[in-house]
Amino acid sequence: MASFDKMPMLAEGFEKLAADLRRLREERPTIIDAIEEARAHGDLSENAEYHAAKERQGQVEATIADIEDKISRAQIIDPTTLSGDKVVFGATVSLLDEDDKPLKYQVVGEAEADAKRGMISYQSPLGRALIGRQAEDEVEVTVPSGDKFYLVKKIEFI
Repeated sequence: MASFDKMPMLAEGFEKLAADLRRLREERPTIIDAIEEARAHGDLSENAEYHAAKERQGQVEATIADIEDKISRAQIIDPTTLSGDKVVFGATVSLLDEDDKPLKYQVVGEAEADAKRGMISYQSPLGRALIGRQAEDEVEVTVPSGDKFYLVKKIEFI
């Protein structure tokens, strides 16, 4: 289902989506060749290669449609052009957790979120809790493992 809302993302996330789209489009001829080759083997009702190729074709086409939708709605935001004292999309936030362990996250779009790389979606529980906060604000986040508490130490636009 397509939506008409803009989808904020960083230039890096946009480029990754565009590269994924190019790669999938390049895979199309290979899939068609695999379908044709499997079709040449005869009876399609018991042809595992044919069914696997058709299934892969469906997956690729669905993914292409999804990526094209995201790209068409992309609103690229450059965090270096932002400023202020509140957490907004694109901000890099330094936090302290309950054990005074330092954490650093950049608030990004859903398509580019990767917590292991320090990139959290603005729609994630922590991302939603951080938006609008200032340095020295305490943040409480309810996650599946329970409530977590953080202290915002620094907000950067890098």
